[in-house]
This record gives sequence, structure tokens and C-alpha cells, in this order.
Amino acid sequence: MSNTIKRVAVLTSGGDAPGMNAAIRAVVRSCAYHNLECVGIYRGLQGLIEGDFELLGPRSVKNIINRGGTFLKSARSQEFRTKEGRQKAYDHLKNAKIDAMVVIGGDGTFTGANIFINEFDFPIVGLPGTIDNDINGTDFTIGYDTALNTVVEAIDKIRDTANSHNRLFLVEVMGRDAGDIALNAGIGAGAEEILIPEENMGKDRLISSLKRSKKSGKSSSIVVVAEGDQIGKNILGLADYIRKHLDEYEVKVTVLGHIQRGGSPSCYDRVLASRLGVGAIDALLDGQQGVMIGISHNKIVRVPFEEAIKGENKIDQDLIRVADITSV
Repeated sequence: MSNTIKRVAVLTSGGDAPGMNAAIRAVVRSCAYHNLECVGIYRGLQGLIEGDFELLGPRSVKNIINRGGTFLKSARSQEFRTKEGRQKAYDHLKNAKIDAMVVIGGDGTFTGANIFINEFDFPIVGLPGTIDNDINGTDFTIGYDTALNTVVEAIDKIRDTANSHNRLFLVEVMGRDAGDIALNAGIGAGAEEILIPEENMGKDRLISSLKRSKKSGKSSSIVVVAEGDQIGKNILGLADYIRKHLDEYEVKVTVLGHIQRGGSPSCYDRVLASRLGVGAIDALLDGQQGVMIGISHNKIVRVPFEEAIKGENKIDQDLIRVADITSV
């Protein structure tokens, strides 16, 4: 166990995700359990550069486990991309007598943290907080389960209207580079087709599939589209293409947008965030740095930042097969 760590900072960076507050709470209370001081950094990496710090205790994080978003706020920082900006951040950490830091965010956050470690040899561990579930080395990221449930609930409501009016709905969900939300929510909501960036279905195949659905007796259809899908320039262009080649349906478009980021975190996300937060302090006390705390086969794992942020997201081919079979 490390004897040099007395004060730990925690921040959230990048897009917010349900469960981030639960993760902050776990970090703060784990610090208290180990007789460490915990400092909250407001507004992410930008707040780090500006020294926007506040000492947090166990009661500072009461009644936040059920709240979405992040009470520490989040912000993207162009200044942190510069050597000068990172130097300011390091100076604030040393002046505040902070010995280590926990960062909660996605691959951009981990990339910046890894650069910071290499420049200043400052202990940092990361927690994967992103609804996209697009971080290597962990089965699930904080916020993903809640986002899935939000999407499925929305699609269930859209289907009521689709059935009532013989409509084809294109529902765009988040996932610029990863189709996990679209694929899993599509299966869970019974979508007729699911379009994801990892699998280029093609316009002709999509039209053929929708025509088969119509001939099979379906009076309405739901197509779930990840925002990073490559079939059309955007979902509105895709809707226009379908209207030109398929007049059997009235085509409507729904973009769920940032509703997917909000809301009270699910029980799974609260428990996951709590486990990862405790795991972060355990790792620091074990002398670890430059690692992400993830979960694999329901076990807490420590994954080097380089591994967590490298490579393309791999979609589950078994799930694609399930989607194809159950949409017949």
C-alpha cells in the first residue's frame, strides 16, 4: 500500500453520463474510509487548469447517488491540449498538495490523462464514464445501461404511434463511432432494422428488407439508426431516400438526442459506478497509475490507458445475428 498518497482529487470530463455522481460519491467515501482527503475539481480539465477545487467529505456527496449528470460539472478544454495548459494544471495540483487524481470520462479524457502522466509522472487512474460503451477493456461503461433503458422506453412509445398510423419511424440514437446502444436497444424494442457504423447495410438492402417486412404483414416498422451510421449523409437524407423508393409507409424521423444522457441512473449503473470508484482508490493505494478501472466478467480489472483508448470498437456478431433472426 502506498504511503505517499494523502490527498486525492476527482473530476468528471467530456460528456456527462448517468452514474457519474455515484462514482464521485464512491471515490469520496472510499478516501474517507482510508483516511485520505478528497478534493473535487469543478468543470473537468478546464477547472483543473483554473484551480477550481473544493475539499469534499462523506456528507458532501449525500443524496447524489440517484441524480443524473455530474454535480462537479464537466467541460471540454482546448487549453489542456497545450503544454502550457497542462503545466498550469500541474502547478495547481502541487500547490493544493494533491498527490493523485481520479478522472471519470471517455477515451478523450484518458488520452489527456496519459499525456499528463508521461509529462509529470503524476499518479492518475480513470473510470469509464460514457453512455456509448465504446471503451476497450471493460464490458460496460458508467451510464450505458441507463441510456439503453431510456432509448427502449422512448421507442416503445413511438411504436404506439407507428402502429396507429401505419408509419415507418427512423429513430436516431447516440453512437457516432459505436453501435452498442442502437444494437441492444433495437433488439430490446423489437426494431425491424438496426443501422450501426460497424456494419454498412447499404441502401438497397435496407429497402429490400423493409419491403419484405411489409409483405409479411407488418403494418408499421421501427428502424433504429446510430448517429454514426454510414448509409446516408444523415437521418433526414435517409428518410428522403426511403420515401422515394418505398411508398407503402408514411416515413417519420425522431432524433432522441441528449435525452439519452439524462435521468436518474439505473440500479446497475449505480452499483457499477460504486464498484469502480472504490476500485480506483484501491489501485492508487496499490501504487498503480495510468490505468482505467473497468469490469470484465463481473470482476474489477485494471486496464492500461493505452489499451483502453486504442483500436476500433468491436460489435458483438452474435447480437447482430439475434437482431436478424428476431426481426423476421
